Amino acid sequence: MAAGLAGALALTACSGGGDSKGDSSSGPGASTTATARAGGSGAPTSAAGSLQGSWLATTGGKAVALVITGKRAGLFATGGTVCSGTAGDEAGMRMLHLTCTNGSKDRASGMVGSVNGASMQVNWSGKLGKETFTKAEGGKLPSGLPTTGLG
Repeated sequence: MAAGLAGALALTACSGGGDSKGDSSSGPGASTTATARAGGSGAPTSAAGSLQGSWLATTGGKAVALVITGKRAGLFATGGTVCSGTAGDEAGMRMLHLTCTNGSKDRASGMVGSVNGASMQVNWSGKLGKETFTKAEGGKLPSGLPTTGLG
């Protein structure tokens, strides 16, 4: 599984795209547009630059990789969880909306509580609650990432 996660990180490092050096931990951007929800699903209007990139967490003994490129988001976790969706500003908040192939709703909707150049905290509406991610730069795992018990 670790090889699969490393492969996913290598692929995301090659995708190019926006620069994520903007350290904004003060909340949503000033130019936020509210989005109407149709059928219970939200569509963020734009992704804040500070959300861009590859983010890693260890939650419940599983490695979790969250990749945000433009308005698109993908999440991969050991054990086979694969989710895709959107990321961006919505109704004055930075939001993530994901659909997982295994039907899990644990990470269906999340609000970014804080983000800076090194970490991002997401408050999921599902049973997971708060999850803290560490930024992965250049396809490399960040130092200090707990890996004990993964596999």
